[in-house]
Amino acid sequence: MPTYKLTYFNSKGRAELARLLFAAGGVMYEDVRVEGEQWQQLKPNTPMGQLPVLEVDGTMICQSKAIARLIAKDIGMAGKTPLEEAQADMICDSLEEFGEKMRLCFVQKDENKKEEIKREFEEKTLPVALDRFEKLASAEGYFAGNSLTWADVNFFTLFGFIDILMPGDHLKGYVNLNKVMGNVSSNPGIAKWLKERPESQF
Repeated sequence: MPTYKLTYFNSKGRAELARLLFAAGGVMYEDVRVEGEQWQQLKPNTPMGQLPVLEVDGTMICQSKAIARLIAKDIGMAGKTPLEEAQADMICDSLEEFGEKMRLCFVQKDENKKEEIKREFEEKTLPVALDRFEKLASAEGYFAGNSLTWADVNFFTLFGFIDILMPGDHLKGYVNLNKVMGNVSSNPGIAKWLKERPESQF
């Protein structure tokens, strides 16, 4: 097994999917969390001047989805066949697009416009997306195949942020998606990580 070192800020953010996958696979890694001046010193030495960065036996990989996909393959959670891998990738790419729409709600500086965009997202964008994801999840609560993949963990991670930013019972009535959430949270490694991880809002 390679030696892993994951570097990110002292928050969940774009590194939490990788951390959850490491937890699911029972993989040991160095969880490095930087702040302020540390990041400014480190930044010029990163591949793209951004975090997270995963070092695999000393080789740096950036981009959160590339990192997560690599970990998923290493722990056997990328999909059992090429078709399942493509299904998982499809979900993760769709979640990335959906996440970008969600982030628009919070980068807007004008408070009135921000509330308008947030309301539009919560009342229109979110229900449409959840309807689609509900149809793509199986009755057993998996997006690809019949076991946990990084697509399920990715959905769980993103929805955790939605719960923080827009509290509400958004998954009410979504039987398959609730099963996805349950399958992820009941994974022994993930359950342990959720209980013990460092406290941070985002």
